[in-house]
Amino acid sequence: MFDFLTFLALSLQGAILGLLVVAVRRRNVPAAVNALASLALAVVPTALELGFRAVGEPLALDPLLAVWLGVAGFLHSIGMLGLYDSTWWWDHLTHTISAALVAAFFYAALLVAVPSVPARTPVVGVGAITVATTFAIGVFWELIELVARDVADRLDVDPVLVHYGWRDTAIDLVFDVVGAVVIVVLDVQVFVSIVEQFPALTEGMVIASGWGVAIVSVAMALFVTVGSIRT
Repeated sequence: MFDFLTFLALSLQGAILGLLVVAVRRRNVPAAVNALASLALAVVPTALELGFRAVGEPLALDPLLAVWLGVAGFLHSIGMLGLYDSTWWWDHLTHTISAALVAAFFYAALLVAVPSVPARTPVVGVGAITVATTFAIGVFWELIELVARDVADRLDVDPVLVHYGWRDTAIDLVFDVVGAVVIVVLDVQVFVSIVEQFPALTEGMVIASGWGVAIVSVAMALFVTVGSIRT
């Protein structure tokens, strides 16, 4: 039976692969690295389903997840080929979509895998925690951009990620919050089907990612601060 969402997900993966080829032909290393990373993330749902099927453990994932990853990866990859510089709103679009994806995971995790949170916190509180977590991960990403810039400067190479200044950082974070708010308001539960199958693993990932983001963010902030003082 023809599955439009599966077809769309595969088409997006193929499109990202095409952008990877274009980046390689242009010898655009940052664009190629980002396209490769985007492709790897985009094929995760398909790879997981095939892997579990191979060992006789069927895994049911919402096909919309693969489409969402494909859209986010495609928009980011094509942005690295020039649209980030030529189209002022492209960065806002990619941040909103990517942040919404992150928020959808944490929203589902809080509702299903960490039941103590909604039990103790009103629904509005669950939404607030989701938005706050997405914001924190947005800060984490912006710090990665700063570190990538500083490392590239020291090695005298093109940065894999581009930092456009503090004003751009602030705007990026605003759109990260917008993406998270959309997920909460629309009650998007695309990740629930996954979380329900692996509640313990998801809870562990939420806790580990929370500590990881906090610790690594502090380390990166110190790295950037020390680098600024030296220069």
